[in-house]
Amino acid sequence: MFTGIVEEMGHVASMTGGELSVVAVTALEGTRVGDSIAVNGTCLTVTRMDDRGFAVDVVPETLRRTNLGGLAPGDLVNLERSLAYGGRVGGHLVQGHVDATGAVAEITPDGDAVLVRYTAPAELLRYVVEKGFVAIDGVSLTVVGLGVDWFSITLIPHTSATTVLGARRVGERVNLEGDILAKYVERLVQGNKGG
Repeated sequence: MFTGIVEEMGHVASMTGGELSVVAVTALEGTRVGDSIAVNGTCLTVTRMDDRGFAVDVVPETLRRTNLGGLAPGDLVNLERSLAYGGRVGGHLVQGHVDATGAVAEITPDGDAVLVRYTAPAELLRYVVEKGFVAIDGVSLTVVGLGVDWFSITLIPHTSATTVLGARRVGERVNLEGDILAKYVERLVQGNKGG
C-alpha cells in the first residue's frame, strides 16, 4: 500500500530481459530485497540492490498494463516506498495496481499551476468523480473535471517540479489507478443486486 506522495525521482539504469534497474537514493533508505517500491505507480518487488539503486522484475502482465515497457536508460521515474503502518497518509490509499493507461490530452497554464486533461478508458472512469482521488504515475491527485472519456487535474508547482508529471507532454502515456474505495462500493452494490 502506498500514499501517492512521490518520495523521489529516480532514473532508469537499464531495462533488459524482464529486469528494470533504477538509480535512486531516498528509495533505498530502509529498503531490503523483497520490499515493495512503486515505480510510476506500479507496485514492484525489489529483487536486488546496492548503494546506487535497485532492480525489480517486470513480467509480461506488468508490461501489458503499464507504461513501463516504454522506459529507456536515463528516463525519470516516480518512486515511493511502501507505506509504514502508523505513518502519515499525505495522499490517499494507493495500491500500486495499475488499472489502465491513459494519455495526456491537453496542458493549459492556470496561474502558477497547470491544468492537465487526460484521456482514460471507461473501465477506469467509472471510479472517477470530481473532487475524488486518482493516481497518475503513482501520484495522488484530486480530480477537478470529468467528461465522457477524460478527466482533468491541477498540477501545483511543487508536484510539477518533484514528479515526472511536470515533464509529460501531450500524447504521452501515463499509468492510472482508480480509488480503491470506489471499487469496493461498486462490488458491494453489485452483490446486493445479485450481480
